[in-house]
Amino acid sequence: MFFLLKTFREPSQGFTLVEMMVVVALLSILASAAMPFYQMTVKREKEQELRIALRQIRTAIDLYKQAADEGRVEKKADEVGYPKRLEMLVEGVPNIKDPKKSMIYFMRKLPRDPMFDNPDIPNADTWGKRSYESPPDDPDEGDDVFDVYSRSNKVGLNRIPYNRW
Repeated sequence: MFFLLKTFREPSQGFTLVEMMVVVALLSILASAAMPFYQMTVKREKEQELRIALRQIRTAIDLYKQAADEGRVEKKADEVGYPKRLEMLVEGVPNIKDPKKSMIYFMRKLPRDPMFDNPDIPNADTWGKRSYESPPDDPDEGDDVFDVYSRSNKVGLNRIPYNRW
């Protein structure tokens, strides 16, 4: 009986250095195993944000073009009807068919490219812009904004570069 009492530790004694090292080693192994899963989750969330932002902006550009084709937005004869700047989607444009010249807004807020890291750059400047005259395989800015794309050269989980989404 006395022997059994001796093998159990008294409550006032602490952990030995070896026990502490074993616990730290086990925790570091668990953390290193969990880190890739965390990084994958963060990347997946950013990709989802990118998909949503691209869909929102492209839908707003299409609505602007539709309004221009319907004659609600001013369009000159030599223009195709796409907005000149992304900010116009948020700032709004006057409805030329309305006698009160009420404003037409296509977006509440311009989303930021989630793959763009510099927070000091305005949201509109985080996106690459393609004009109507620009070919799809070599997008270039021009007199209007026909499409947007991410300026990131990184590759997504689907193995397609973000700037090709």
